[in-house]
Amino acid sequence: MRERKAARLLVISPSRDVLLFKFLHKDGALAGKNYWATPGGGLEDGETFHAAAIRELREETGIQVNTVVGPVADRRFSMLLPSGETVFAVEQYFVVHVDSQIISSSEWTLHETQVMADHHWWSALELRSTGETVWPEALVEMLVDAAVFTPGA
Repeated sequence: MRERKAARLLVISPSRDVLLFKFLHKDGALAGKNYWATPGGGLEDGETFHAAAIRELREETGIQVNTVVGPVADRRFSMLLPSGETVFAVEQYFVVHVDSQIISSSEWTLHETQVMADHHWWSALELRSTGETVWPEALVEMLVDAAVFTPGA
């Protein structure tokens, strides 16, 4: 099984909400699946996780920074890609605090424009009470461990 390395971002607003994108898959191996997930994506050849996090942040949100904090967490698991390939995902998570909740989709790929249907800045309360599918599944705990959310709040 091929290994797919990815950098994921915990983008935090001044009010301590976290940015998630709504993914709606209409075709391919994930047809009918929908969920909320953090911004981020695969590493390019020779790229570090840190550099990929900065690049992915710019490409998926339009937010440009020189540094991100982390990694604050990592995950390793088998994952089905829209193409139908199953890969061993190795993800590292980075925190970036932003001054504005304005994002841009101007650098989205064709695939991103087809599957990324919406975005929302989620509060800790919203994440703890939602019935929606959110990835990673331990996002609240990850944000507590990164000192973004407070335990139980």
